[in-house]
Amino acid sequence: MKTPARWMLAAAVALAVLAWWQRGPIAVALVARQVEALTATADPLAALPDGLHVGLCGAGSPFPDELRSGPCTVVVAGRRMFVFDSGSGSARNLARMRLNAGQIDALFLTHFHSDHIDGLGELMLQRWIQRRADAPLPVHGPAGVERVLAGFTEAYAIDRGYRVAHHGEGVAPPAGFGGVAQPFELPADSGRLVLLQDGELEIVAFAVDHAPVKPAVGYRIRYKDRTVVLSGDTRKTPSVAREAQGADLLVHEALSPLLLSMLEQGFSKAGRQPLAKIMQDVLDYHTTPEEAAETARDAGVKALVLNHIVPPLPTSALNPAFLQRAGQIYTGPLHIGTDGDWISLLAGSTAVHIGHRP
Repeated sequence: MKTPARWMLAAAVALAVLAWWQRGPIAVALVARQVEALTATADPLAALPDGLHVGLCGAGSPFPDELRSGPCTVVVAGRRMFVFDSGSGSARNLARMRLNAGQIDALFLTHFHSDHIDGLGELMLQRWIQRRADAPLPVHGPAGVERVLAGFTEAYAIDRGYRVAHHGEGVAPPAGFGGVAQPFELPADSGRLVLLQDGELEIVAFAVDHAPVKPAVGYRIRYKDRTVVLSGDTRKTPSVAREAQGADLLVHEALSPLLLSMLEQGFSKAGRQPLAKIMQDVLDYHTTPEEAAETARDAGVKALVLNHIVPPLPTSALNPAFLQRAGQIYTGPLHIGTDGDWISLLAGSTAVHIGHRP
């Protein structure tokens, strides 16, 4: 008779062999479940409770980062969806978050650094096809947005012809291809401009300091009684604190000089001087986590989420080194963003729910 230990070992081996033989069917079943989840509804916004919902469809920077793609923030106000910046991977992350790119009402750009626009072509393509759009995507941005859109339109012109020819005009209406530039100029006196005012929804652009990158803007989005402010790329600047006064949520960029100096030293030691110099250059037009915390504290926001994380944080063990004293400066909810983060600000409430989607 086998001892219990031998019996358990034999059973474990048998199960392992069975799992190996069945690995194909198991994998197919897992894919089927994933497909079912991704295609469950054409209108994922309908399932959301009324309010403002903020998702990070890209919480990173130009650095390669397994947890964070290029800058992208999605904001759902009631049943309307807007995207702010479109870094690499933004369209794919929206799909991973089980959102329908065809439901994007408009895109807003903060500035034209490559990491904020290099996912724009894919995003416009997905919105066009999934919506069967009969008009291009409105793309709002400061002066220069026309030139950016013209470049992407030309780059994708041949592909447009392929899509129409292959799928037909019923799926790919020619008139809905690409984007249409919606340029704006901020008044010199106030440095802010209301771009959209529609009932209980308001979107405001305001100037930030990302010099020598000009113009550069942040955005303030209000829906009913909830407000979120997106800093865009900026050094610490009073305009962010002004727009964020009393806001429910501040999504602010953050760069760690301490950790970046380690990269600079590494590049220098490896003889990669251009990259070492860039590590020095970027210090003067970004905000540290402690400075972002000061802004959040001074503005009295209910929660602070850090994005555009520089440099990458491959493990949460680095979080304390990244934040330094930020948690002591701002004592409210403080979160270091990763792709897929989902923050809900329900109408008629003061609560801030920080989670992950899906």
